[in-house]
Amino acid sequence: MSSNKKYWKSVEELENGSIVEALRNNEFVEEIPTDEFLGNADAMASSSTSRRDFLKYVGFSTAAATLAACEGPVNKSIPYVLQPEQIIPGVADYYATSVFDGFDFANLLVKTREGRPIKIDNNTISGAKFAANARIHASILSLYDNMRLKEPKVEGKDSAWSVVDSKIKSSIAEAKAKGGQVVFLTNTLASPSTEKLIADFIGSNPNAKHVIYDAVSSSEALDAFEAVYGERALVDYDFSKASLIVSVGADFLGDWQGGGFDAGYAQGRIPKNGKMSRHFQLEANMTLSGAAADKRLPISVANQKQALVLIYNIITGSSVAVNLSPEIKAEVTKAAQQLKAAGSKGLLVSGIQDKNAQLLVLAINQVLASEAFSTVGARQIRKGSDAQVAQLINDMKAGSVHTLIMSGVNPVYTLADSASFVEGLKKVKTSVALSIKEDETAAIATIAAPVPHYLEAWGDLVLTKGTYSLTQPTIRPLFKTKQFQDVLMFINGLSGTYYDYLKAYSASFIAGSTWNKVLHDGVFVGAPVALSGGTADYAGAAAELAKSKAANGLELVLYTKTGMGDGQQANNPWLQEFPDPITRVSWDNYVTVSNADAKTLGLSNEIVANGGLNGSYATITTADGAKLENVPVIVQPGQAVGTVGLALGYGRKAALKEEMQVGLNAYALYKGFNDVQSVELVKSAGEHEFACVQGQKTLMGRGDIIKETSLEIFNTKDSKIWNETPKVSLDHKEVEATSVDLWESFDRSVGHHFNLSIDLNACTGCGACVIACHAENNVPVVGKSEVRRSRDMHWLRIDRYYSSEETFVGDNERKEGIAGLSSSLSTFNEMEKASDNPQVAFQPVMCQHCNHAPCETVCPVAATSHGRQGQNHMAYNRCVGTRYCANNCPYKVRRFNWFLYNKNSEFDYHMNDDLGRMVLNPDVNVRSRGVMEKCSMCIQMTQATILNAKKEGREVVDGEFQTACSAACSSGAMIFGDVNDKASKVAKLAADERSYHLLEHVGTKPNVVYHVKVRNT
Repeated sequence: MSSNKKYWKSVEELENGSIVEALRNNEFVEEIPTDEFLGNADAMASSSTSRRDFLKYVGFSTAAATLAACEGPVNKSIPYVLQPEQIIPGVADYYATSVFDGFDFANLLVKTREGRPIKIDNNTISGAKFAANARIHASILSLYDNMRLKEPKVEGKDSAWSVVDSKIKSSIAEAKAKGGQVVFLTNTLASPSTEKLIADFIGSNPNAKHVIYDAVSSSEALDAFEAVYGERALVDYDFSKASLIVSVGADFLGDWQGGGFDAGYAQGRIPKNGKMSRHFQLEANMTLSGAAADKRLPISVANQKQALVLIYNIITGSSVAVNLSPEIKAEVTKAAQQLKAAGSKGLLVSGIQDKNAQLLVLAINQVLASEAFSTVGARQIRKGSDAQVAQLINDMKAGSVHTLIMSGVNPVYTLADSASFVEGLKKVKTSVALSIKEDETAAIATIAAPVPHYLEAWGDLVLTKGTYSLTQPTIRPLFKTKQFQDVLMFINGLSGTYYDYLKAYSASFIAGSTWNKVLHDGVFVGAPVALSGGTADYAGAAAELAKSKAANGLELVLYTKTGMGDGQQANNPWLQEFPDPITRVSWDNYVTVSNADAKTLGLSNEIVANGGLNGSYATITTADGAKLENVPVIVQPGQAVGTVGLALGYGRKAALKEEMQVGLNAYALYKGFNDVQSVELVKSAGEHEFACVQGQKTLMGRGDIIKETSLEIFNTKDSKIWNETPKVSLDHKEVEATSVDLWESFDRSVGHHFNLSIDLNACTGCGACVIACHAENNVPVVGKSEVRRSRDMHWLRIDRYYSSEETFVGDNERKEGIAGLSSSLSTFNEMEKASDNPQVAFQPVMCQHCNHAPCETVCPVAATSHGRQGQNHMAYNRCVGTRYCANNCPYKVRRFNWFLYNKNSEFDYHMNDDLGRMVLNPDVNVRSRGVMEKCSMCIQMTQATILNAKKEGREVVDGEFQTACSAACSSGAMIFGDVNDKASKVAKLAADERSYHLLEHVGTKPNVVYHVKVRNT
């Protein structure tokens, strides 16, 4: 029976229907004010685009990006008049580009929607070898940072580029007339066209010079390589060719020499035909590389230097005297002997910041004839010179520098002796800071000139010798910015645009190809270029290195965190909330201390009543009196006794939102660009509250969560022994848990059925997948206080487990030796304490998309249900927030949305300003408060792939299905696909003898498959 009730939307409609009816008949209540901006002469004066062309490019969905590119915030939208052929609403476009910001580098595909870049993907074309790390994935959000410098400033006041150009030109002319220096202070550029423009200027201006400054120095390694091979570059190691790896203080899975080695390393770590590489790690701080190692030796940097000399002796037959304890000497000797036996399949790397140490690295690999060590394609991504930077500061203080043009550097923040730089800067007549933000240096420079984000800019890169990459804009500049190269062209008196210059100049690098093809591919690989090397006084270097002595007091080892790097993106909330892979702490840097030293100094950590982690404060004082007060303390398992660690990149204040002004500036202790300092540590008053996302510290023998075995057992025993299926009782008989079911199973053999395979051997814990998931799925940032309340919203977490004994095998043996309840309680309590040198395992965990999902059976409103393709769905509109599903989930992967993070003034992150919201993916709903949310296995991506194949009249090709995490994983740990395609890679992995599911005894039958971790011990 139909209803004849009358409904109304408001009291006004009920009481005064005529006005409401009139409004209803108008599609737009107000006329679209196109003349406000298109007819404004002042607004259009700086634009070369005609009104007709403007309307061609602008559409309802692209208005925000395009109008922001012209003038500023957008309050009104205009529909397409003539829709551009290149843009189809709802269909993503991808642009190949490359990035290098002086610290991070990668070959990328940038996903755009209606003119907005919204996600970073890896360029997988042949020749594109460098994948994005977590920071590069997050850099898409830095494009929409509303704290960016939006227009030029002169003497701290808003100005125009015409004024800036005039002042730079006149200052250079004055410097030339008075004989003053013109200095370009830049980061490593790796851009041949930019270097050519600088060289051309210096060629016609003898008073000019170029100083290269890397905030985190690799100068010692560069000096050593240059001494032997005659070029300032670094070796591009191929870890896939090494069967035996010895690392002395090199976190090559982190940021050592630029990083990007994880893909090659992972290839050798997956057991194939009974073989896998073996990895020894000697280090002070617990790092990603140390966590992945088969054998890890925690020792101080002073001992690392002696160990390196010992390895040199054994490999080359030398007899330089070393000073090591018998225990350390025995362990290092074993590693060196195995390295020598490996021969050309061996590789030694070192992160010791000492030219003599780096010379020994070259010598050892030369003697081994290591296949992983090659001078073909040397890395061009670090070229800084500590000596040149020190000389520049002296010249500035002496008043001999007239004009200083800075690009890509922030020395006021990153220099340990920044006070000397500031003193010198005051004596420079004209200082120009070309910067994306009004950072610490730009704030006190004569001119602060805004440069575009790399996604708004043209450029070229030679990341490795013999390759050539292009950077292309994926959006018009959002603000009144100008590229450094345009400034160089202006002062060189060149006409035309940098695009024209770049296109012409690229011809000498892309012989045999075309501009359009290289622009389309993003990268061009030319003929291999090898450096013919000589030799050096290796014996003298070994003798000199052997003279090194231990530090007085504690040894401070400075490092860069996986999330923050050198601190360029400190205003990026994704990176601030990213949990450190080792400590699992976000929103902080801290001093890491061994358990033994913590007891001696009275330092501690404790988990308090609300589940949060608290820690002591300490004051760090260097030998020359530099001091950092109230540094939070983390007691770090695996930290070498007598050493402490502290991350660079924190403690920034300028051009940062208040929420992002966290941590302390460790660059203040980076004296002489030496990452090792002798310090004193004293406990301070008070207690620090950490935002730590992992309360559990050990595996506690839970072998059904992380399964692992040794290579020997893997090769000699049946898989039922090292990959045991849990047993349950059925009719008083013990049977395999996978053979028992509480539910009738659906026929899932028709159509697609998705599985995600995760290989624990290949996962390095790098976290790129976490940030990619944030970008793809509009995961909100909740802030430090909410993370501390266990309200973090990450759809994907990477659990880090420590062993209680020296190995996980020891944990299992100890657990199996438990007798009785009292013994069980005391033993498990003791096993919560990690070993002083634990084994480490990383495990990515997201919604397991169980075929028999316990969450689905308890939802009273059917908000969570199962799909035909194996995904566990969430209907947010149905969810009433009972949280029964979270209580019933054995994997704890569901997140309750406590607040409306979008457009909520209480949360000043990217979802709370017009510019920041431009990064949001329109294919994924932005959730409101009061609902449960979780990993969707990127259903929007799988459906788009299916529809695209259907449109093209073909079947989906294996490898075409991807999730955000699998696409971001550069190590190959995550493989996604359709298990109903029996020829697919994921189907073979699911059937592999190493495969298992989390908590199989529960009977949930997940669609996420893990692979047993094998250690080559």
